[in-house]
Amino acid sequence: MYILHNLATFTMTILIIFIFQMFYVLPFCSSTSIATFVFGDSLVDAGNNNFLFTLSKADSPPYGIDFKPSHGHPTGRFTNGLTISDIVGEALGDNSFPPPYLAPNVESNATNIGINYASGSSGILDATGTLFIGRVPLRGQISNFEESRKYIVNSMGEENAKRFIKKAMFSITIGSNDVINYFQPSIPFISDDKKVSPTTFQDFLISNLTMNLQRLHKLGARKFVVVGVGPLGCIPFIRAIGLISKGKCSVEVNTLIRNYNKKLKVELHRLNKDIKPKAIFIYANSYDVFREIILNHKQHGFENADAPCCGGYFPPFVCYKGKDANTSSVMCDDRGKYVFWDAYHPTEAANVIIAKKLLYGDASVISPINIFHLHNYGS
Repeated sequence: MYILHNLATFTMTILIIFIFQMFYVLPFCSSTSIATFVFGDSLVDAGNNNFLFTLSKADSPPYGIDFKPSHGHPTGRFTNGLTISDIVGEALGDNSFPPPYLAPNVESNATNIGINYASGSSGILDATGTLFIGRVPLRGQISNFEESRKYIVNSMGEENAKRFIKKAMFSITIGSNDVINYFQPSIPFISDDKKVSPTTFQDFLISNLTMNLQRLHKLGARKFVVVGVGPLGCIPFIRAIGLISKGKCSVEVNTLIRNYNKKLKVELHRLNKDIKPKAIFIYANSYDVFREIILNHKQHGFENADAPCCGGYFPPFVCYKGKDANTSSVMCDDRGKYVFWDAYHPTEAANVIIAKKLLYGDASVISPINIFHLHNYGS
């Protein structure tokens, strides 16, 4: 009897260990495990540019001063705290953020929370951001995801990998730098003065973006969030180079963006109808969300919707903390009262408002469904 009792206890122990290992070692089998793969520019870069030879970096103070996970140290995010994708991830229950692809030893995250491929100064077009030297354009970011996909397949097999990627969210926030490059002043011996028409430029961006979305679809992606370009005519950089007065925005820049966004929404609607196998492409109307924040900034608790909190209005628009006040950029006293962190990017406070709109907004903001519903779509 003693031997039988010990044998039964041993058998039960083995069974418990097996069940524990099945759920612990293979977290990708969990029905609640939904990864997020982030593509884009400096609005969502989580630190990839830290690992590039580039002039586009946010690896020094005061960037990240309000980013609690790093205790206020810069991580490569181009803001004072959380990016929009960080805030969305937190709201959906993520305990940590998808790490930058170029950081060492992060490939295992591809089968868990996901990976961030975004790169500051990058664009839809490969040539965008050339003046900053190093950056990873959207095409290169998708090539990096291809490498991650190989790891996923090796980790769980082809069929499990397909199911895992099918459930994952693919977030694409890009196009701002393409527009900025189109409008910024030409530089002798470097810039090309031969501009195409705004209409041709918009169509060229749409066709290139569509090709990249289709490429991700062929790699197994089925749930897309594609963020439109925001009202860049209102950012401090564009207003400064255009000598635009306080409270005003560049009509020329914003008109091009609105027309681009209209075409983008139409194209995503077409993909929703035509692409096979079936997928869902969500259009996120960041333009109207951010424009409303600027116009009604006081209602949102902001005091300043014109000036950047850090770095000032004038070239080189650098936000930097030196050894003393003489070698540091001017920085505002209350970062939560400013819409803009630097000459290009929103503060964390503005990002929080934008993220909530994209998470829970109606069809005027995000369509055909919002991100909260997309998270559970097809599960």
